Amino acid sequence: MINASLRNGSLRSEAAARGIPVITYEAGEALRFDPIAIAAGVQGVENVMRKLRMMRGKRVRKQAEPVIASATSWIRAETDGIIRAQVSLGERVRQGQVLAYINSPLGDTECAVVAPRSGIVIGQQTLPLVNEGDAVFHLAYFAHANSIVEQQLETFIDEISDMDDELKTAELNN
Repeated sequence: MINASLRNGSLRSEAAARGIPVITYEAGEALRFDPIAIAAGVQGVENVMRKLRMMRGKRVRKQAEPVIASATSWIRAETDGIIRAQVSLGERVRQGQVLAYINSPLGDTECAVVAPRSGIVIGQQTLPLVNEGDAVFHLAYFAHANSIVEQQLETFIDEISDMDDELKTAELNN
């Protein structure tokens, strides 16, 4: 989780001004439907609704101890070109690690995209072409051991993947 500050004029800001709690779910890739991200979001919304007694039933999975990022930042492209990622979503990275290379279209220059701090990749542009200033990696930074975050992330992905497989099987049987 990321405890993000409010932005004036946003829905979250307006809700907070009225004393209404808000959770924003961001997942998947822009302009694409990601079945795993959608399944995770639906499961999360239903769990929250059950906890608030807006729905009957029990939560789908046991409650994990939340891990809240102490900060996040977007790493931006320093040049235009074709990006070749060296890391993937959910991966732990070290300060100074090369996240990607950006090559000029003719391949005569190459620029490394480097992690400014150790953290975990929580967002990544997947389009191969980038312009100078484009956000290419979103990193989350944690105050406590990243191994806890990695373990919870792996467990979460495994559980959601299993649920997605069950949904696909059910669709094929219908």
